[in-house]
Amino acid sequence: MTGSTLTVAGLGKQYPTPAEPLVVLRDVSLSLAPGLALAIVGPSGSGKSTLLNILGTLDHPTTGTVRLGDTDPFTLPEPALAKFRSQHVGFIFQDHHLLPQCTALENVLLPRIASAAKADPAAVARAKDLLKQVGLSNRETHFPGELSGGERQRVAIARAMMNEPGLLLCDEPTGNLDAANAQAIGELLADVPKRLNAILITVTHSTALAATFTHKMQMQEGHLTSL
Repeated sequence: MTGSTLTVAGLGKQYPTPAEPLVVLRDVSLSLAPGLALAIVGPSGSGKSTLLNILGTLDHPTTGTVRLGDTDPFTLPEPALAKFRSQHVGFIFQDHHLLPQCTALENVLLPRIASAAKADPAAVARAKDLLKQVGLSNRETHFPGELSGGERQRVAIARAMMNEPGLLLCDEPTGNLDAANAQAIGELLADVPKRLNAILITVTHSTALAATFTHKMQMQEGHLTSL
């Protein structure tokens, strides 16, 4: 679903506690067009990761709506929601979550294999091209243990792009990298939306990473505001 607008309206999230509900998100609204890269900064506990989990349909909102294009994923039954997530959302985490027993190429192919049971020649060609785009065409047959931290994160970015998702979500993607690798990954991420005509949202503590994005917002005590 590349080329789709993300619309979030009145999003709220709270969790029950013995005393009173714990409010994590408060009336979050935003609208992002395809091709846009947004960095969300804020302290720990401000609600950044909770927002990302809801946008990625890993968690449900208490109030409000999320729409990608014409679809509100939370109106879908669970099997359809899982299919929507695999086809239209890409995830990039602080820890790359690569499978250690798979090569770089096999790791990039995983989203296609999960949805199609096997990788066809076109999928293999796309995975090879994605590794080339992230500068790893010479590392296709290497296992994660044979790659540096920056290289493993590049493989994770290529994997997230495999199904051409309309929405890419990054949770502290440079948190485990040194300054040089963090800058390189930040520049690579900022360019991804243009390549896919997709939306990329990154939550981070890093002001250096946020500075590589043209659009920035701040999360504080559950509120999302302009920065």
